[in-house]
Amino acid sequence: MNFKITRLFLTLFLLVSLGIHAQQEGKVGPTYVGTADSHVYVSSLASRMNELTPATTKKAVAQDERAHHRKMEIIPGKGRQADIISQSRHPLEGRIPGRTPDLVWDAAFSNSQPTDPALAVGPDHVFVVFNTGFAIYDKDGAQLLGQTAPSPAIFPSSGCCDLTVSYDPVATSATNPTPGRWVLSFLGGGAQVAVSDGPNPLTAGWNVYNIATINDYNKLSVWSDGYYVSDQATGNRVYAMERQAMLDGEPAGNVSIQGFAPPNFSNSGFASLQILNISDDNYPAAGNATVVFYQDDAYAGVTTDHIKFWDLDVDFDTPANSTISAPQEVNVTPFTSIFDGTAFDNLTQPGGGADIDALQGIVMNQAQYKKFPTYNACIFNFVIDIGGGTEQAAIRWYEFRQTADGMPWTMHQEGTFSAPDGTHYWHGSMMIDVQGNIGMGFTAMGNTATGNGTDQFVSSYYTGRLSTDPLGVMTIAPQLIAAGSANIPGIRYGDYGKCDIDPVDYKRMYFINEYMQPSRADVVGRFQIAPNFANDVGVVDITAPVDGTLSGSEAVTITIRNFGTSDISNIPVSYTVDGGTPVNEVYTGTITSGMTANHTFATNADLSTEGQTYNIAATTNLAGDQDILNDPYNENVTHVFANDIGAIAITGPMSGQGLGNESISVTLENFGAAAQSNFNVSYTINGGTPVVENVPGPLAAGATMPFTFATQADMSTLGIYDVVVSTELVADAVVANNSTTAQVAHFSCSSDQNTTVQTIGPNNGTVTNSVITVTNDISISDVNVTVNIQHTWVGDLEIVLVAPDTTTEVQLFNQTGGSDDDFVNTIFDDQAATPIASGTAPFTGSFQPVGDLSTFNGMSSLGDWTLRITDNADGDGGQLTDWTLELCGNDLLSIDDVEANGDLIITTQDNNQFNILLPTTEIQDPLILTVTNMLGQRVFNYSVSNETGNGYEYDLNMSYMQSGVYLVRLGNSNYASVKRIVVE
Repeated sequence: MNFKITRLFLTLFLLVSLGIHAQQEGKVGPTYVGTADSHVYVSSLASRMNELTPATTKKAVAQDERAHHRKMEIIPGKGRQADIISQSRHPLEGRIPGRTPDLVWDAAFSNSQPTDPALAVGPDHVFVVFNTGFAIYDKDGAQLLGQTAPSPAIFPSSGCCDLTVSYDPVATSATNPTPGRWVLSFLGGGAQVAVSDGPNPLTAGWNVYNIATINDYNKLSVWSDGYYVSDQATGNRVYAMERQAMLDGEPAGNVSIQGFAPPNFSNSGFASLQILNISDDNYPAAGNATVVFYQDDAYAGVTTDHIKFWDLDVDFDTPANSTISAPQEVNVTPFTSIFDGTAFDNLTQPGGGADIDALQGIVMNQAQYKKFPTYNACIFNFVIDIGGGTEQAAIRWYEFRQTADGMPWTMHQEGTFSAPDGTHYWHGSMMIDVQGNIGMGFTAMGNTATGNGTDQFVSSYYTGRLSTDPLGVMTIAPQLIAAGSANIPGIRYGDYGKCDIDPVDYKRMYFINEYMQPSRADVVGRFQIAPNFANDVGVVDITAPVDGTLSGSEAVTITIRNFGTSDISNIPVSYTVDGGTPVNEVYTGTITSGMTANHTFATNADLSTEGQTYNIAATTNLAGDQDILNDPYNENVTHVFANDIGAIAITGPMSGQGLGNESISVTLENFGAAAQSNFNVSYTINGGTPVVENVPGPLAAGATMPFTFATQADMSTLGIYDVVVSTELVADAVVANNSTTAQVAHFSCSSDQNTTVQTIGPNNGTVTNSVITVTNDISISDVNVTVNIQHTWVGDLEIVLVAPDTTTEVQLFNQTGGSDDDFVNTIFDDQAATPIASGTAPFTGSFQPVGDLSTFNGMSSLGDWTLRITDNADGDGGQLTDWTLELCGNDLLSIDDVEANGDLIITTQDNNQFNILLPTTEIQDPLILTVTNMLGQRVFNYSVSNETGNGYEYDLNMSYMQSGVYLVRLGNSNYASVKRIVVE
């Protein structure tokens, strides 16, 4: 009998006899032991060119668990805290000029949502994969094989998606001693894993193995003894595959497969962890493959934000000896990784584009491992929210080290890479080079309307740091790889993305990312962090003077960086003020490679005019400098007024229901250079008599402080209150910034929903009417409408809301959007920032309607409200799945008045705990439980299953939430039930 088959039988006997979960020093064994389900050898691509088929470019949403809304389970309100790293930015964060990528090309085009871009780099090739295909290029971006379907090119069995690719530079086989192999994984009937039998992906053949037990969202990593795949499904989240047996092309029954469930893993929903991937040709000893994931204290049972590491020691000959360790837990600086209660439509695109996925719950592809002479390092990142009350995506990144293989990991550095202006940074992928420098590709997007920087479509960037830079700092200014030209359609974005390194020198990095140009495309940028030149210096900062009370004799201090590989001494430097006469001096010290030094000029600058902003420009003037583009640096410095304060934001009260005597709270800022005490501030309501009070202070120069008036404002009457807060400092130099305003609305709102599915079209002139009957009689002050419509070619449609009087109507939508499809949670709201005509299908988010919903203001809410949809062309059709009518008015409602679909049962328990129960045998599909506050912000989002077949039940913990009224919705696009709860 074959030895490997014999060992498998013995192993299974031992596992049954001893128990597969037997623990030894906190370690547990595998929860799955088997062999590959099949093995096929596929001859080279070059030998079968006539059999290859183009990759599909069909428009489709990936049908993985992320698409099915399998959310993470959190406790609403728990674990939200400010990111103190981004609040205390290092002076060199994003300040050092980076080099423009030396190569950029669009490597793949696909209409998959998302495209799942990834790549691997070999000695002579760049292998690009995306959700439905692959392409092969040379190292300079010349295409060697166009977009090709994975089956039958490499994988004999068809599949759906989630292609990954890695390069194993030291791999050899029994039949071919030439090192270097390509490893691909492909989801379909489990995971199919293909290993090339040579280093040339065009001429090599492929050993293809199927592992049926892998479910979804597979991420493959290369380790010295195995190929490891993560699986986001609950249970076996990590699989180990016998690397050498696959490289040798052994039969399926000879390839050991083992699955592991990491102990004390605190995510019960969607989560994608990583197994460290070896990033160069210096491999560790077999064993001690490391699994990494983060744990947010928003999760149930987690008290402190931390990183978990598990060690996998896999014995492929005797699986009973295989173990995964208890997790090593390392506490880190607190972070908030939860967006929208864990829903996946998070970041609002500019100009009315759909909200797209911030990719929470994922350690981003890939977590990299590298051996150095005295330590081992690993780097990884994930997205966090640093926006406080508003969302701002940023990247939390780490470097951990261990003193030797298998030793504990200790944190060497952590950082938050964020934009000072609120631009979203996320979807990062990191790489470490031969010198220990770190590069990170990432996505950036801005939206003026939401306060997230300036309008910018999803675009690809990179940043990085030298190994000699201050710890925790990405010093290189964001460098554009490629700018997007349109918004991403739908909510799905990215998912994978990958930064890889050239195995020829382990310096040049390649990053692939998803953007629109103008359709979905995957763009590759090549860049390098390591120095290119021997002699290269430049000014990277001006540290003095700074804004404040300045004089006619201010010292100017600059920071000089040695970008080159040689030590440099006696560096000529100069500065000018507002383009005036240069001040020339010499820095006489020596700056070693990669380091910085400060120089203070002996000649001071005249910055004596109060209120003036000066431009100081400094540069190095080294003879023989091999890169003069990074020589100069400039900074604006303002001689601020001594006396200048203002009110910058009214922070309370918030609009809502049940207002009464309310405290007026404001944030004050000292724009001046002198500290201020005992100054007056005032507020008015609707232009009435000012309320004046004194602020004792002190309010330091450049600082902000909160202030709450002792005298409250009466807002007990329903209506709109215009609040103006002003500072009244004597001799204030700038009065334009003294005041700030806000509107506070005291309103009452109710929501009703029609979930009856109705056909739309497809014939020209077909009218679909859907009715919501409102039984509450209030005087309307605001109307909002949410629709979910499945319809191809939305440009055929007109949507109108008709009041109960049957004559008053408002046009919501009128034949825009062209050939695009669907409305997904489309909200028509007069207060939205973007007109619906400027949006793109599926119009997810809030939009101004064509007409004005305020037309209904003052009318009675009582009666039948009709949503009228007219299909104005033949051919395309669809259906209305549901719509919601929200009416706000001047009569308060009881809690029971606002329930929609009364079969949802909510039982209030002690300490703001709520039991959510929906008894039903008719609905079996998972439903989404969503909790929103009265501002429409999601605080919880989770998929609930009908476990017994008799209904849905969930225990909702709201003990960490502020007191107030919340809406609880349980449903999907075909059914929904809504009720209101009160948190005491």
